Amino acid sequence: MEKLKQRWGIDNNWSIIAILIVFAINGSFATWIAKPITSFIGISKETTNLWIYWPLRILLIFPIYQTTLPIVGWVFGQFKFFWDFEKKFLSRLGLGFLFNKQD
Repeated sequence: MEKLKQRWGIDNNWSIIAILIVFAINGSFATWIAKPITSFIGISKETTNLWIYWPLRILLIFPIYQTTLPIVGWVFGQFKFFWDFEKKFLSRLGLGFLFNKQD
């Protein structure tokens, strides 16, 4: 636990537990949100080839997950951690231009 606290820059065990809970909840939440969106678009397992359905669904879940992660983190009092996590993650994907760099 001490290595995680040091790596993530947190100081108590509650924060580690909250962060892990947020990751778990947000994964399920993002897939739950994606289901009605795929239905609205007209994509379903029954009407779409599975080789098309699953890649499209995964591509849809990715931005939903990234968007809802800081929101769910906020509910658990970990907004700053997840906001910094998002900025670092998206910067590594080459999307760092989305955030203003303030020194």
